[in-house]
Amino acid sequence: MNRFFLFVWCLMFGPWYFVSAQALESSAIGKYHPSHTKTTELEHTKLKVAIDLEKEELQGEAWISASPYFYPSDSLVLNAKAMLIHQVSLDRNSNLKPLNFTYKDDILKINLDKSYSKNEKYTVYVKYTARPNQILQKGSAAISEAKGLYFINASGIRKDKPTQIWTQGETEASSVWFPTIDKPNIKTTQEIYITVPNRFLTLSNGVLKSSLPTGTDLRTDHWVLDKKHAPYLFFMGIGEYAVVKDKWRNIPVDYYVEKKYESQAKGIFGNTPEMLEFFSKRLNYDYPWNKYAQMTARDYVSGAMENTTAVLHSDMSQQSAAALADENIWEDVIAHEVFHHWFGNIVTTESWSNLSVNESFANYSEYLWNEHKYGQDLADYGLNKALEVYFRDPSLWTKDLVRFKYHSREDMFDAVSYNKGGGVLHMLRKFLGDDAFFAGLHEYLRANEYATGEVHQVRLAFEKISGKDLNWFFNQWFYGAGHPVLDHTLSYEPIKKQVRLVVRQTQSQGLFEFPLAVDFYLNGKAVRHHFWVKASKQNEFAIPLEKMADFVVLNPDGVLLSQIKDDKKPEHYLQQFQGAKEFYNRAKALEGAGRTPDNLNSLKVFLLALKDSNFRLRTQALKLLDLSRSEHLKSGVDRVLDLAQNDSKTLVRGQALAALAKTKDRKYLPLYERSLLVKSNAVRANALAAIVELDPSRFQNLSAGLDMREWNDEAISRLLPFIVKDKVEQHRTAIAQTVAFYPFLAFEDPVLGDWAKKGYQWIMESDDLESTEKISSVMKQVLKELKSNPQAKVVLLQILREGQSAKLALLRSNPSSDSVKEQVELLNRIVEEYQK
Repeated sequence: MNRFFLFVWCLMFGPWYFVSAQALESSAIGKYHPSHTKTTELEHTKLKVAIDLEKEELQGEAWISASPYFYPSDSLVLNAKAMLIHQVSLDRNSNLKPLNFTYKDDILKINLDKSYSKNEKYTVYVKYTARPNQILQKGSAAISEAKGLYFINASGIRKDKPTQIWTQGETEASSVWFPTIDKPNIKTTQEIYITVPNRFLTLSNGVLKSSLPTGTDLRTDHWVLDKKHAPYLFFMGIGEYAVVKDKWRNIPVDYYVEKKYESQAKGIFGNTPEMLEFFSKRLNYDYPWNKYAQMTARDYVSGAMENTTAVLHSDMSQQSAAALADENIWEDVIAHEVFHHWFGNIVTTESWSNLSVNESFANYSEYLWNEHKYGQDLADYGLNKALEVYFRDPSLWTKDLVRFKYHSREDMFDAVSYNKGGGVLHMLRKFLGDDAFFAGLHEYLRANEYATGEVHQVRLAFEKISGKDLNWFFNQWFYGAGHPVLDHTLSYEPIKKQVRLVVRQTQSQGLFEFPLAVDFYLNGKAVRHHFWVKASKQNEFAIPLEKMADFVVLNPDGVLLSQIKDDKKPEHYLQQFQGAKEFYNRAKALEGAGRTPDNLNSLKVFLLALKDSNFRLRTQALKLLDLSRSEHLKSGVDRVLDLAQNDSKTLVRGQALAALAKTKDRKYLPLYERSLLVKSNAVRANALAAIVELDPSRFQNLSAGLDMREWNDEAISRLLPFIVKDKVEQHRTAIAQTVAFYPFLAFEDPVLGDWAKKGYQWIMESDDLESTEKISSVMKQVLKELKSNPQAKVVLLQILREGQSAKLALLRSNPSSDSVKEQVELLNRIVEEYQK
């Protein structure tokens, strides 16, 4: 989830949010889903495909080499969704013998010429037409559509959008573009011949064996992957791209980007070789595939997909130099997909119920990469932000990490499988120690390579390495739901000179056992003790101390995945921040101080955080500091001014400018004006906002040469009134995803909400396809998060209907406009989705 969606989530699941007991109880209800029963062993899949851009279809031929899995069989059953089946034959040494078949409900059942025994191989030939636009199946929270094969601007009419064709196989959508057994516990080698117009490049799994002319202005590329992987990992990408070459050891590493981003490709993807090296060494298992390529896609239905050796990324990955100067917002995603090539591609989940063996590990790889590249502090920041998403939605707390009952396999792609799963692995690592943890990962990979895995096999691998029984851990964290919710009391026994700590678990269901770190503060100094908390509502511990502790901090290292009641006094947060070593501990102290910004001890925490080594804490402290308050100004302005001019991180410099702007002091105008020249979105955005808040008349002139589409939501919110008031068309798309949520903005800030409403009306009354696409896209993304919040869904549906009415009125006045027609259709489709 990117920063904007986190912002929207906070709006929608803040004061509006409620979860009834019934909703909590029903969230885990669903049908039991066993692993797919294997009756056929796929050996090899050979495809020949040609794209029909006009019809948005694919003409295909498939040669499927297989054998019975164990029992003799006289049939082959394939998934083939929404296809036209033209021919089915047995292929014996290129001699085709017609076979009888039935095709119904997306299942192609082929009657073989005889009953085959285990290890007795055969090859079936299928000639077909793939028709992805006929697919009725819907997508999920993680993958918004299930069409399998996507044609982007196939007609080429849109001059502002490239023509692209790409595939998305997960969960079971590869069978839209080729017949296969579309289950995660099936594996096959592959080769594919792709015939395309010469202007297009192609990308697929494995290596390019040949690229030969095929008729007038056509070319056929032959891609081969000689190691088995799951059908959902098959990939085909076609389009006009720049290819930037890189290398890891002797393995080619390529970046396929739109041509205007060619110079930024290495800034975006350039850490990939180091990631391959780091993960290879950390796992003691070298990257085993024969290349690593990454491609970007317009209108992508997810964030990214780990197709073996051919990863597909949303075009959100493509960032300007000014954006990259602040941070590469896509770096965690890149690491995530790299790690999948071990956890997911080498060893694949046996069933979607066990998705954790794919996604929890890939989620945790983001921590491992950040720890390696940037240090533990910044890795802890990422883990903490990910877990906040899980903690924010109580409907997730009743879901087991491994769950065999669910409504749809798509439901498995949630913040339990990803975010919570990553946090669970972090706990396991800290419990076992690094040596045992990484040796256990290696053991699991080697024991199950090129096959499938379940969480039980993960447990057995760790038990084999460590010698420890881990059933207790896996039962409560993988096969159970929820997390500990803790509070505590302190008392002192002067005769024994002991502090008595009582730790209570207050969650509504389930009790946990776990190791717990506790910091005891006495005279401003912290002493850490470690306890084993048993699975009971109350645990008592006695600690020898000369006098009563001033206060304690539970879970100061942030290792335990838990919620802890925290209502300390501001002076305690100050001592906590001063005594804390770990990022998590300092962050919690800063967060606690932020609840009482008028208190002088809280101000001292803010000032200390401005000097913190972690730039994320410096940035947060700048947000909490309010230089419109006299005490904050007196104590903090010099430090803020220094950060605005000299901090090594442009994100901090930008936030420092925003903090200075609260002074309303014109003496900082020269600094703001100089900052407009800095090649950083964060610095430019906050400098511009600071200037125009002092002198609104300068907005149009200063903003004319700036592209705000990558600017963060905080900066856009500050500039939104100026953009809307003057109706600056150049920046209309930049405000689109913010103004679409004007009722929620109004709840927080009525004036800003009113400007946002005017901005939304402006877009909907304008012939602006790009802005309407932006709104439709973000509304579709948010819809996936609304299962537990029907009120927010009703509000957003009303907003969409308002836009729909405005666009229809625009169409009536411009009936021949293809652009307006497309905008009306976009809104009609998303309204239909919201009405379901």
